[in-house]
Amino acid sequence: MTNQTIATSPYPTRARGQFDTKLEAASALRFITCGSVDDGKSTLIGRLLVDTKAVLQDQLAGVTRSGETDLAMLTDGLSAEREQGITIDVAYRYFNTDARKFIIGDAPGHEQYTRNMVTAASSADAAVVLVDATKLEWHNPQLTLLPQTRRHSLLVHLLRVHSLVFAVNKLDAVADPAQAFANISGALAQFAQDAGIAVAATIPVSALKGYNVVNREAGWANYTGPSLLQLLEQLPNTPADTDLPLAFPVQWVEKFHDSAVTTQGRRVFWGRVATGSATVGAQVQLLPSGQLATIAQVINHARAPQGVAAGLSAGITLDREVDVSRGDWIVAAPVQADAADDDFDTPAATPAWPTSRTFSATVAWMDNEPLVAGRVYWALHGHRWVKAKAQRVMHRLDINTLAQETATQLEPNAIGVVEFALQEAIPTAAFTRSRALGSLILVDTASHATAAAVLVQ
Repeated sequence: MTNQTIATSPYPTRARGQFDTKLEAASALRFITCGSVDDGKSTLIGRLLVDTKAVLQDQLAGVTRSGETDLAMLTDGLSAEREQGITIDVAYRYFNTDARKFIIGDAPGHEQYTRNMVTAASSADAAVVLVDATKLEWHNPQLTLLPQTRRHSLLVHLLRVHSLVFAVNKLDAVADPAQAFANISGALAQFAQDAGIAVAATIPVSALKGYNVVNREAGWANYTGPSLLQLLEQLPNTPADTDLPLAFPVQWVEKFHDSAVTTQGRRVFWGRVATGSATVGAQVQLLPSGQLATIAQVINHARAPQGVAAGLSAGITLDREVDVSRGDWIVAAPVQADAADDDFDTPAATPAWPTSRTFSATVAWMDNEPLVAGRVYWALHGHRWVKAKAQRVMHRLDINTLAQETATQLEPNAIGVVEFALQEAIPTAAFTRSRALGSLILVDTASHATAAAVLVQ
């Protein structure tokens, strides 16, 4: 492979580069940069900001030493980051071009801060995984990728980040950029194929010199495709789950607001529609109580009465007073099956979102202490906290061979599959179907540190 890797996303979306111009050209693309330590992530973002004229002169002066501009310092704002020369926390930066607005998350590459990378990836539309050509045996067609490159790519894929781009960096520092890019991009393509990862493109860049970052360096490294920024301008936003049944996690309960819009004398339940759409007259079920009700009114974030689709905030008023509080779910009512002519028994209704107390899930373990069977954690699902017990570690993923290994525990930064039992039933779905219902966060009950990202299978 000499130019770029382009693959179809596994999720039901439009083809890459094809989107509703009126809707998405104005929609900001949230993307992160990730990869191993010192691959040039912060420098790449600095280059994007400088070459798109998003940095003021006084900011440039503040990161210039002896006539040389340290681009990484534009994002590494913590004193510890500048002292150690590494990114620790996620730094967000904003810029725009004539075609689009962008929100960048500079994710740390060190294994110790993988939890921060996962946090940034969970809300990203795209991920740019940097690969440092100088750290690899670039002259070897059978070269081995760095473990953190593989780990971050797998995490991005598991978290359903919509578009993944490989950026092969520092090719200006090798003797033969064309051969290095051919061998490295070939290794990346093989890894992505083995892992089932869809790749939007693989681009050779030099963040330090600016090659193929904003402006295209035609023919450099035997590459003829778009620059990184040109590609990012065309990537689609993550589509909302509007084609699924309604699921609405209640975040806040407003009592008897005096607005003319909400004069029905009932409470307003606020939150963000996770799936489907909230419309007046829809039959809904309240979880965990199981009570049924009808949506009497829906208002948007500006308190205007209108239906609200997935991905947007809404206030919902029901046709009667029911016991609903923060952490509860308002979901589509169960669907009643049609009874056969000779069947005197009424068929059981099928829940739109079944509840369960047990499930197996892919776990990205981020705590310093290993995950072992029998441990109990706090689990956050939507806005509800429940106790979760790790019943059994089913297997661990070897990030080098992608093989499933038998395991009894998960070490820090390991990825594996675990069976859980919850203190109470919650509405769940496979993460591949719904991000909102299929994801949980584990928190240590003693230290209150984030321990894991949990993706329901």
